[in-house]
Amino acid sequence: MIEIKGVVKNYDGVTNVVDNLNLTINDGEIVVLIGESGCGKTTTMKMINRLIEPTSGAIEIDGKDIKQFEKIELRRNIGYVIQQIGLFPHLTIGQNIALIPKLVKKDAKETLARVKELMEMIDLSYDDYAERYPGELSGGQQQRIGVARALANDPDVILMDEPFSALDPITREQLQNELLKLQDELHKTIVFVTHDIDEAFKIGDKVALMKDGAIIQYDTPEGMLKNPLNDFVENFIGQDRLWKTPDMLKASDVMEKNVVTIGANRSIVNAIGIMRDRQTKVLVVVKNTPEPKTEILGLVGSNRLRGVENGDLKMKDIMKTDFRSTHKDDCLATVLTMRKENNLRYTPVLDDNGSLIGIITDISVLNVITDVMPVSEDY
Repeated sequence: MIEIKGVVKNYDGVTNVVDNLNLTINDGEIVVLIGESGCGKTTTMKMINRLIEPTSGAIEIDGKDIKQFEKIELRRNIGYVIQQIGLFPHLTIGQNIALIPKLVKKDAKETLARVKELMEMIDLSYDDYAERYPGELSGGQQQRIGVARALANDPDVILMDEPFSALDPITREQLQNELLKLQDELHKTIVFVTHDIDEAFKIGDKVALMKDGAIIQYDTPEGMLKNPLNDFVENFIGQDRLWKTPDMLKASDVMEKNVVTIGANRSIVNAIGIMRDRQTKVLVVVKNTPEPKTEILGLVGSNRLRGVENGDLKMKDIMKTDFRSTHKDDCLATVLTMRKENNLRYTPVLDDNGSLIGIITDISVLNVITDVMPVSEDY
C-alpha cells in the first residue's frame, strides 16, 4: 500500500506544485493520475521514488516512510517506465532487461530465467530478440522492453509516466491491453500518469483527477463518469463520454424504476385506464407469486390495445410472450446489442432473485445518457 499524507511540494517557497495531497493506493491497484499540464501529476509520481523530494508531508510504502530507505535501494525496488523508454542503446535487449537484477547481484542463472520469462510475457521471443539492440526495434517493441525491464526485479510497485503517449493509436491500444493482461497475472501496485482520459478510464481501477496540485476527485472510472463531483470534473471528462463508454453503465442505471404491472386476467378496459392514470406506454403482465419473486408472463404496449374490438379479451390473450429480460448488473453495451438484435422495445430488468425491478425502453436509455427531459414515445 502507498499512502501519501499531506504532501506539499513548492519551489522557491512560493509555488505549491503539489498542495497538501492525500492519497491511498491499495495493493494490486492501478491508480491513474490525470489532469491538465502543470497540475502536479508527474511531480506526485516522482516523489514516490524520491526523484523529487517533497517539501513537507510523508509518503509511506507498506507503512514505512520512504525517507527511511536509501534512495538507490528504493528505486531499484520500484519499477519505472517513462515515455522516452530509456533503454541503453549499447546494450542488447537481454542486457537491458537484466540490468537491475545484475546490479543487485542476483544469481546469473536466475536472472537469465527471469529475462526469458518476461520476454515470453511481452510476446517477444527470447531467441529472436535477446541479442538485438534497441535501435533495431519499433517504438512499440521498445516500450514492451521498457515494461519488462521495470518488472525484472519483481517489484511490488511500478511507476509509469505517460509510457504510451508517443506511440501510434493502434500500438498504444495494444500495449494498454497487454498491460491489463500482465496485471491480471502479476497484481502489481501501479501508479500511471497520463493526459488521456480514455486511457485513464480503460486501465485504471481508480482515477485521481488533479488541478493546481490538488486532487479534485478520486474515484473509480464508473463512479467518476456517473457522479462527477463538480463542473470541472464534468467538463474534463466530457459531457458525452458516458454515451461513448456504455460498458460503464449497467441495466439498473438506465431502467425506468416505476414499472407498472397488471394481472393476466385483467381486461383491456382495465389496461387502458391504468396506462392513462400511470402515464405509461407499457404494462408488464405478471403472475401472482409469493414474494420476493415476481414472475413475468408477458408485455403489453399501447400499440397492442389499438383497434381491439373484443372487450372480453384479457391481457393473457394479447400480451407479447417472446420478450427478453436482463439482469440489473448487465452492462449497457450488452443490453443495447441484445435489444437491437432482437428488435426489442421493452426489456424487463430483474434482480438477483429474478424479481422485476424495472424496465428499459428507448426513451429511458436516451434520458439517462443525454440527461434531457423525457420526450413522448409512441408504441
